[in-house]
Amino acid sequence: MEYTVHVRMNQHLFLRDPEGSELGRKIVREGIALFGEIGLEETTFRKLANRLATKEASIYRYFENKHRLLVYLIAWYWQWLEYQVVFQTNNIQHPHEKLERILRLLLLKGVADAPNGNGADGVDLKTLHSIVIREASKAYLTRHVTEDNRHQLFKPYKDLCARIAGIILEQQPTYPYARSLASTIVETAHDQAFFMQNLPALTDFGTTKDETQLLEYLRHLLFTAIEKSA
Repeated sequence: MEYTVHVRMNQHLFLRDPEGSELGRKIVREGIALFGEIGLEETTFRKLANRLATKEASIYRYFENKHRLLVYLIAWYWQWLEYQVVFQTNNIQHPHEKLERILRLLLLKGVADAPNGNGADGVDLKTLHSIVIREASKAYLTRHVTEDNRHQLFKPYKDLCARIAGIILEQQPTYPYARSLASTIVETAHDQAFFMQNLPALTDFGTTKDETQLLEYLRHLLFTAIEKSA
């Protein structure tokens, strides 16, 4: 069955809604490609404009700066991922099985609407996932995090972690650290994936670079914590 997912974004993330025009959509999609190729530090709107064969000023009409574009992309991913959590656990009764499905989703395994790496709105999910692994923490590790938080720029991440925490409490209602464990699991999935590829001495998977081992570690971390509190 084919379906389309459209992610609605917080208006504080942009100056002009990029999904409202062809150029805006290209900025988002080529922005993903550019961040994926050279990272946040090397990305400039001039380089992005050259890819789009447009003027640099045209991009500034949509986004204040490259950091705000990054925050937009990361927020988009969290909203999309929460949708996947809801969609893929909707008909599952047992919370343990729901959590198993979520762990796979965190590694972009078993994604429902990405037959060729593309998901909602034609976004390159594989590249965006790699950006999340490398750059997501840079979205909030800033001096203006409090102001950004006041504008609810991180709400998609909070919503995702709250939903996972809710399922943890379905599994073990008396577990006292559900939100902390939920955010830890999400961060660990991405940190360990980054270490596995770039700083292998910080993982036990640096030699094999096997995501199956990472998945087993996430299972151990999540279910051991829950079971010990039972």
